Amino acid sequence: MPITTCVFDAYGTLFDVAAAARQAASEPAFAAIKDDWTAVAEHWRLKQLQYSWLRAITGAHTDFWEVTQNGLDWALEKTGHHEDAALRKRLLALYWELQAYAEVPEMLAALKSAGLNTAILSNGSPEMLQGAVNSAGIGDVLDVSLSVQSVGIFKPDASVYDLVGAHFGCTKDEVLFVSSNGWDAAAATGYGFTTAWVNRSGEPMDRLPWTPAHVMQNLTGIPALAGV
Repeated sequence: MPITTCVFDAYGTLFDVAAAARQAASEPAFAAIKDDWTAVAEHWRLKQLQYSWLRAITGAHTDFWEVTQNGLDWALEKTGHHEDAALRKRLLALYWELQAYAEVPEMLAALKSAGLNTAILSNGSPEMLQGAVNSAGIGDVLDVSLSVQSVGIFKPDASVYDLVGAHFGCTKDEVLFVSSNGWDAAAATGYGFTTAWVNRSGEPMDRLPWTPAHVMQNLTGIPALAGV
């Protein structure tokens, strides 16, 4: 079945999750993290994901914004910046203005020009996703942002992936699902999507029952995978 629908994870896939810490570190008011902003960003992202998994398996769902704040608080304590309230406030504000990776606008435009459906499927709340889409200026090349908030559980629960077919009326084999998270791409493979893992940092393959169909360094090859 030809691909009709291209679906993207948001954070780390379309949007650079390290951008908030990198931007703050470049500002004189937050020079305290200029030497360890990468550690702040890495701890923040890891805890954000870990907390989403733990909440999913324990049935303790909450808004992704709370998870994001919880992850940042852990990261700031881990790196010794937990008493800097101004830094915390600035990092959280910047998370609503994450930059898209450089190839994203042209890639999405190519998909839309070819008549394909394009969507975000993310743990992010609708408000968070809208903020990122607006900041990146890519709203005109996305049909919809689908949030786990409508099903009340985080990825990789199958009910999250169900949102794609429910919205577009497509079958699983019509969907190309793209994520920078190896576990997300793997789970989507098990679900039945054609998948691409965007492995920007050269991470090892996750040891899971499924593996992504494709592995790429960035998103420039997605139109070709979709048959454009």
